[in-house]
Amino acid sequence: MSLRLAALSAACALGLAAPALRAQEFDAAAEAEAVCVVCHGADGVPAVPEAPIIAGQQFYYLYVQLRDYAAGRRANDTMAPIVANYTKEQLQALATYFSEQPWPDLHARRPGDAVEAKAQGAMGVGECSQCHNQYLGDSRIPRLAGQSVTYLDQTLRDFKNKVRMNAPDKAFLMETYSDEDLKAIAEYLAAL
Repeated sequence: MSLRLAALSAACALGLAAPALRAQEFDAAAEAEAVCVVCHGADGVPAVPEAPIIAGQQFYYLYVQLRDYAAGRRANDTMAPIVANYTKEQLQALATYFSEQPWPDLHARRPGDAVEAKAQGAMGVGECSQCHNQYLGDSRIPRLAGQSVTYLDQTLRDFKNKVRMNAPDKAFLMETYSDEDLKAIAEYLAAL
């Protein structure tokens, strides 16, 4: 890695990247390799259980989430300072890079019948598959099938507890579920 890239990566990791950094100087693959893989994993499998799979996720969804972190609409002590000074083009470059990677298989175990029935019942009431495209996502909605169970469980609870506020309709829906429902949903989706 070049000295310039190493310095840039260190600055980005601290959220100190200069706003004047031009998009053409930004190498999304190098940035992903230097900074993003620390949590999201080099092979797409998250290195940190709380981190989501982003390899193979939908481009526009990734871009909007990065933009929301940068703008403070989605709170995260790790992500917000990393992307705070990125330009729109840099955020799009990262979203493009990750959307073009293959989705990894975490080999999640299928939950037991009781958990699966609880999850399907709760998701049926919420009509989750209507928006989430059979849980494979689309340009606006994230893929949930095969996502990290830890990340799914935390995210669902963050919506319920109004920690994550960048999708108000999701927060309203999640507050109608018990924590046991949310855990069952997370386990079920992770195994799809």
